[in-house]
Amino acid sequence: MASSPRILLIDSYDSFTFNLAALCKRAIPECRVHIIKNDALPSHVLLPFLEYFDAIVVGPGPGSPENPTDVGVVKDIWHVEESLLTPIFGVCLGLQSLAVEHGARIRRLNVVKHGQVSEVLHDGSDLFHRVGEVHAVRYHSLHVELPAGVGDLEPLAWADDGEENGRVLMALKHAYKPFWSVQYHPESVCTSSGGTSVLRNFWRLATEWSIARGRTTLPWTPVVEAAAGPCWPSVRAEATAKFDPQHTSTPVTTRTLHIPSLDVARICESLGVEDESEDFVLLDSAAAPGRFSMIGCLASISPRITYFVGDSFVRLRQGRDVALVELGSLDIWAWLTTFMRRKRAHGGTPEVPFWGGLVGYLSYELGVQTLTPTPSRAGSPHPDVNLVFVERSIVIDSHTNTVYVQSILPGDENWLQGMSARLQSLASSSSPSVRPDTPAQFDSPDLNPVVVLPDRSEYISKIVAAKEWLSSGDSYELCVTAPTRIRAQKVPSAVARGTSSSWELYKTLRARNPAPHSAYIRLHPSTLLSSSPERFLSYSRAPDSLCQLRPIKGTVRKAPGITRAVAEELLAGSKKEVAENLMIVDLIRHDLHSVVGDDVHVRQFCRVEEYETVWQLVSVIEGRPALSVKDQTHSDLGWEVLRASLPPGSMTGAPKKRSVEILRDLEGGERGIYSGILGYADVGGGGDWAVIIRSCFKHEERPSTPGGLRDRQHEASRSLGETNGGIHPRSDVDDLPTASSDCTNKHNSAGGSTPQTLTPESLFDEWTLGAGGAITALSDPEAEWDEMITKVESVLRAFKDIGSK
Repeated sequence: MASSPRILLIDSYDSFTFNLAALCKRAIPECRVHIIKNDALPSHVLLPFLEYFDAIVVGPGPGSPENPTDVGVVKDIWHVEESLLTPIFGVCLGLQSLAVEHGARIRRLNVVKHGQVSEVLHDGSDLFHRVGEVHAVRYHSLHVELPAGVGDLEPLAWADDGEENGRVLMALKHAYKPFWSVQYHPESVCTSSGGTSVLRNFWRLATEWSIARGRTTLPWTPVVEAAAGPCWPSVRAEATAKFDPQHTSTPVTTRTLHIPSLDVARICESLGVEDESEDFVLLDSAAAPGRFSMIGCLASISPRITYFVGDSFVRLRQGRDVALVELGSLDIWAWLTTFMRRKRAHGGTPEVPFWGGLVGYLSYELGVQTLTPTPSRAGSPHPDVNLVFVERSIVIDSHTNTVYVQSILPGDENWLQGMSARLQSLASSSSPSVRPDTPAQFDSPDLNPVVVLPDRSEYISKIVAAKEWLSSGDSYELCVTAPTRIRAQKVPSAVARGTSSSWELYKTLRARNPAPHSAYIRLHPSTLLSSSPERFLSYSRAPDSLCQLRPIKGTVRKAPGITRAVAEELLAGSKKEVAENLMIVDLIRHDLHSVVGDDVHVRQFCRVEEYETVWQLVSVIEGRPALSVKDQTHSDLGWEVLRASLPPGSMTGAPKKRSVEILRDLEGGERGIYSGILGYADVGGGGDWAVIIRSCFKHEERPSTPGGLRDRQHEASRSLGETNGGIHPRSDVDDLPTASSDCTNKHNSAGGSTPQTLTPESLFDEWTLGAGGAITALSDPEAEWDEMITKVESVLRAFKDIGSK
């Protein structure tokens, strides 16, 4: 056998494949793992290449071994001619395929086992030589039944499910070919003893077989590399850092102020957040364990980036200039990586996580397009990428009462000095200034919001359908969601003053449901109000380059009598909640492994954490890039990790690809902004993103402003022609919004307002609020409906309060 053995890992579109690759690296010293999809090469092309590999690992995957499209080439590797025989280790679907191809039958379990730990019973021989007691994670709804007379297969281990399923086969081998397999998941973080040790035994048995047969592998060639791909981990060509001799890093200039108890909302209002016509971004750590809040001090020329899935270009707007920038050979992720490399800065305060950079949101569908082709779209009202490049910012550290005023613009001393003085003055004033309200000229009764909830029976029927997909082996967990539509009266006091109603609504939501990842993001045409408790992904600046994900699965609202001990019992003591969390932890490990390599660890598993209004079951997964990955990317991996990890696994289920395809059919529509992510990419190389849950959003073209947007539209179109030489604009996004009748009050120079005539329609906003829950085999449809409504109400309460404003 080679000193650096080559392993071919066949991936059946699973979400645990790279965990299995990492297990191979731990169990087989110095091995090189090449990963291919089960349909990447036809059998007549792949099978001759087996002579170049020392062993094959057939990974798990959704579906059934009896369905040719689910297993692809796997069904053929068990039947190769003698000269191509190669040792094979199968996992889950791999075991089932081996069994079916040699006469066994596939049956459904009476009680599905997804994310559950079972004792694996064995006699200590073969794969289990010197292994001892095994407790292993199972992800399966199908199992193998060995009929009498199937003499080529020998069972090696079982699980005793008692009255649920009886005795279930957990491992087997072929009687005379070098094929071994297990039904459980040796790569799961909660599998003990039966992981690395079993794979080491496979490698020992495979080596002995190869030596006895005189089998040797052929020398590696570029032709084989082109077919099988490079060994893992590898970096996509689009993401490889290229030296740019013309680029120089920009210095960050910072002013540090110590201002106790300076209110974030007051700072925002002093910066013009109440002007609905202007873009504004606030990432608000409104509750523990959040610490830093970031405010973008935007200018009219702050670069705005928007992108719609399916387009071949990015829309880049600066003030009146709009350009459509072709992606060319890049995808949107590589384009964003390149954009930020050219904006790199240095010299900011190290402990401040944001020095400047891109702020905004990425939609759910943006992540889906990486996994599976997106059907033709009728036209989404919201961009899938909606970001603004922040060059001036204010960061508030709530732990130390320190305020950082920052700029990455050259020669910006006057602004830094002026803004610092402004904040000092704001802190010295005892209360916010009170503007006299000017009554708006309209006659509207006090109206409660009109709320259109999902249809209860339809939602429950979707949960029932989801559970059937779980039973059929197509998914382990499905996060079924639905939108709630809200037609809400604008805040009367804001209408009277001519100020932003959405900002008043955000402040109400913030007070009602404070969260560590609260946010107010107004990037026209989208306005997003967030009270998200869940960090999705953070990544630190080089040289540390630490990636961290903190999935939440399991929530109990605080109430009298709900102590920590009670929360621990309800969450960490629940088989269902722990199974949900485990499935997402294993999925996230896979996502991280796919980019950074084998240095991925679960730092915290299913710990109950206390938040402002809830107890939550939280796990923490961290990863650092391998040296080869660092060298090729200059440690600039943030966008690549996002690409590999989206959509958030906590909002899809696993395996992710099959799950999002099922959910697309079940839900019958796009999610849009909901269950995407919001956050920032820092010019220093870090980033922090949160899952968009407990949030609402609306679509509204930019309100009319003095100066006339019709004139701005004309100038933007002219600039586009001058800078893009023939790029055809897309009709539904390129035109700047035309000016409509001015139906809001605008402030006069004295701080009051100018009365305007308001039409009835201008007094209402249309909001969308998404909510749902993870469906497992243990889910009760009625309880899942109640949980979804509880999540809706956590945001809906803010709408019910605004009528009194």
